[in-house]
Amino acid sequence: MFDRLFRDHPRSVGETYFEHLRKASGFAGTMLVAGAACLVHAVIPSLFVRTASKTVMRLHDRMVANRTVSSSGRAAPPARRG
Repeated sequence: MFDRLFRDHPRSVGETYFEHLRKASGFAGTMLVAGAACLVHAVIPSLFVRTASKTVMRLHDRMVANRTVSSSGRAAPPARRG
C-alpha cells in the first residue's frame, strides 16, 4: 500500500519520491503564479496577454517533451516539435 501511494508513480517516471516531490511542487508553484496572471488578465485584458500560453508550453516541455522515461518505465521517444 505504501509503495502504491508514494513510490510507484515516481518510479514510473524515473524519479525518487523526493525528486518527484520537488519537481511537482515546482510545477504547482508555476501554475499558481500563471493562474493569478490569468485572473489579472481577465480583469485587465491588456496585461499578461501571453503568460498562460507561454507557461503551458514551458511546462509541457519540462513534463513531456524532455522526459527521459515514459510511464511504462522505458525510454521515451524524442519529442517532435513543429
